[in-house]
Amino acid sequence: MKTSKNQIANKHSQTLINFKKSLSSMSKIIKMVEDGEYCINIMQQNLAVIGLLKSAHQMLMEGHLNSCFKKAMGTKNEKMKQEMIQEILRVIRLYNK
Repeated sequence: MKTSKNQIANKHSQTLINFKKSLSSMSKIIKMVEDGEYCINIMQQNLAVIGLLKSAHQMLMEGHLNSCFKKAMGTKNEKMKQEMIQEILRVIRLYNK
């Protein structure tokens, strides 16, 4: 399935929205902690932020795989291919920590 520029722009926009929502929610969480809000409420908000960040990460990974990675794999440059593979593996390892 070919990814159109419109689909890429839409993913980029949605990723940015998730980051902005996360930032806004983090400010609210900090205020909740400062105000001594109920722990469960803070944890629920924290999990919502984690979900937004995971979603943003997934969208970034998909975008990278469908653009930069695909382009690199289409070349005959073996060094570039190996570097791209190592980058992906490094990010996956960080994500799984």
